Amino acid sequence: MEILTWSTLSTAEQKTALKRSPLIGDSGLEQSVRAILDAVATRGDAAIQEFNQKFDGFNSAKIGELRMGEAEIAAASARVSPELKAAISKAMANIDVFHSAQQFRPIDMETEAGVRCELRSEPIEKVGLYIPGGSAPLISTVMMLALPAKIAGCEQRVLVSPPPINDAIIYAANACGITEIYQVGGAQAIAALAFGTETIPAVDKIFGPGNRYVTEAKRLVSQDGRCTVCIDMPAGPSEVLVIADSDANCEFIAADLLSQAEHGPDSQVILVTDSQAIADGVNDALTRQLAVLPRCDIAATALLSSRTFVVDDMLQAAQVSNQYGPEHLIIQTRFPREVLKNIRAAGSVFLGAYTPESVGDYASGTNHVLPTYGYSRAVSSLSLADFSRRFTVQELSAKGLIGLGQAVMTLASNELLDAHKNAVVVRLASLEK
Repeated sequence: MEILTWSTLSTAEQKTALKRSPLIGDSGLEQSVRAILDAVATRGDAAIQEFNQKFDGFNSAKIGELRMGEAEIAAASARVSPELKAAISKAMANIDVFHSAQQFRPIDMETEAGVRCELRSEPIEKVGLYIPGGSAPLISTVMMLALPAKIAGCEQRVLVSPPPINDAIIYAANACGITEIYQVGGAQAIAALAFGTETIPAVDKIFGPGNRYVTEAKRLVSQDGRCTVCIDMPAGPSEVLVIADSDANCEFIAADLLSQAEHGPDSQVILVTDSQAIADGVNDALTRQLAVLPRCDIAATALLSSRTFVVDDMLQAAQVSNQYGPEHLIIQTRFPREVLKNIRAAGSVFLGAYTPESVGDYASGTNHVLPTYGYSRAVSSLSLADFSRRFTVQELSAKGLIGLGQAVMTLASNELLDAHKNAVVVRLASLEK
C-alpha cells in the first residue's frame, strides 16, 4: 500500500488521502438504480424475473418459484455439512446471548405531581432482511439480522438473497426462524421489499449490507414517495482501519487488512502507525499473503485505493481514525484500551493482537452490520433496538394539568398557536365549574 507521512500533508491533502474508493463514486449509479426501482414498482414480479435472468442468470419456470418452498428449504439444509452446522450453532448462541441482553427497559415516571410520562417499545411488524450473495455468500449476515429480528418479536421476517441461494444461507435462515425466503438480490430485491410485488410483501424496514447498487437502492427507496419504508443504515462495501504501534505483529495486520480487502474491489483498508518499520513490514507481509489468497485479484484491486499513514504518536493515530470514521477499527498496540479512550467514531472496535476482525464478523456475539463511508461518526452499529420502535405516553390528572397548564399556555401564546393554548384553556375552565 502507498505509505504517507500524515504530518507532511496539508489539510486538503489529508482529506483527499482519506477518501473512499473511487469505485463508489459512479456518476451513473443513481440513474441505473432508479430505473430498476421504477421497473419493479410498475411491473412487479415480471420485472424481478427479468432482472434475475439479466444479473444472476437465474430463470425460474414460474414466477411463484421466487419464494422457496418447505421442501426446497429442507433439501438445502440437508446438504449442509455437520461441521458447518456446528459452527453456525456456536455463532448463533453468542449472538443470541449478546442481543438478548439488549432488551428494552421501559420508563414510567412522574415528571411532576400528576404528570406521568412513559417510554415504551414495540417490535417493527414487517422487516426485510437482505443477505448478500455473489462471490462471497454471507452466511453470517443471516444470523446478524434474523436473530435480532426474532428476539425483538418482529411478526413478519422476509429474507431475500441473490439466486441461486447458497445452501448454508438457507439453513441458517431456517435455524433462525425464517420461513419466507425469496430468490432475488441486488437493487431489485430492495425495490421488491419497498414497493411489494405479487409475490414479495412490502415491509416497514429494510436491513442488511450490500454492494453499491444495494446501498444506493436503500437510499432511494427511503426517500421515495411511492412507499413508506425505513432503512437500517448506509451499509455498503466493507472497510477496516488498523491502528498499530511498534509492538504490533506485521503478519497479523496484513491478515486483517486482507480479510476486508477480499470482500470486493470497492472495499478499502487503512493502516495508521507511528512506526515506519511496521509500515514497511506490513507491505512485505501483504505481498506474501496476497500471493496465496484465492481471491487475490479482488483484494489487489481494493489495495489500489488503500494506504498507510505514518503518524507522530497514538493520539494522532486516534485523530486520523476519528476523521476517517471506519466501519471496523482494529487497535493492535501495547495498551489498546488507552488508545480506545480517544476513539469517537467507529462501527465496531477490536482490541489487541488476538482479536481479529473476523471474530466480530462471525461469532463473538456483536453485530457485523455496521455503517460505512464515514457514517460511523453519527450512525451506530446494528443492535436489537433497531428492530423496534420507541414511543412516548403521557397522562395528566386534573391536578397535573392545573400545575402545568400555565406554562403550556404561555409557550403556545408566544408561538402564536392559539388553538394549542385553547386546548388547555377549555379544560381548566371545566375544572372551575
